Amino acid sequence: MTLSISSAFDAGNIRVLSVDTSASPWRAELEILHDKDSDFYQWFHFRVSGAAGQAVELVITNCAGAAYPDGWPGYKARISEDRDQWWLADTSYADGRLTIRVEPDGNALWVAYFAPYSMERHHDMVAWAGLQPGVTQRELGLTLDGQPIDLLTMGEGPRQVWLYARQHPGETMAEWWMEGAIERLCDPQDSVARLLRAKATFHIVPNMNPDGSRRGHLRTNAAGVNLN
Repeated sequence: MTLSISSAFDAGNIRVLSVDTSASPWRAELEILHDKDSDFYQWFHFRVSGAAGQAVELVITNCAGAAYPDGWPGYKARISEDRDQWWLADTSYADGRLTIRVEPDGNALWVAYFAPYSMERHHDMVAWAGLQPGVTQRELGLTLDGQPIDLLTMGEGPRQVWLYARQHPGETMAEWWMEGAIERLCDPQDSVARLLRAKATFHIVPNMNPDGSRRGHLRTNAAGVNLN
């Protein structure tokens, strides 16, 4: 079976430099692509296919020039075989190269900088929240790539509170946090959520940068602009 590495999907980012399957472990040398029209890069997300039961070393060669190289020592890449549960991979960093060691059980393994938060999951969350009692969903506008920027409003209190996330699209943990916050604020059985909604009106933008998110950027939008 041939080892294949691809990133042509939502938030995908990697370039394959070489693949060697002549000896074990198999080895692939890779590099992270820059955000469009930008010097920023650090986010990666790709799929490894055809390596069931095989030890594989994935070496990202251009980490020294990344946006935050001090973040690599001690870092662990995220891997998943079902795209639901994500685990920490055996990862090491030396001389500007990040080596990720995997041995997949199945023939498809996803590898990412952090656990991805897909645009499909974003739309599922917005659709669910917009149907909850007391929640208003509206579109603030469209991005350069034609994607909607969603706003959720809830609460009746006089204090105006804005929550927004993912100006930097590679910071996926921010939208995971948003999902939890929105679910709790929408829970009618939660006394803290009821109190907050009585005292404040929340304006929530779960993803400020859908284009960068879908394109697999670290920090910028479709025009290469850092929104933070």
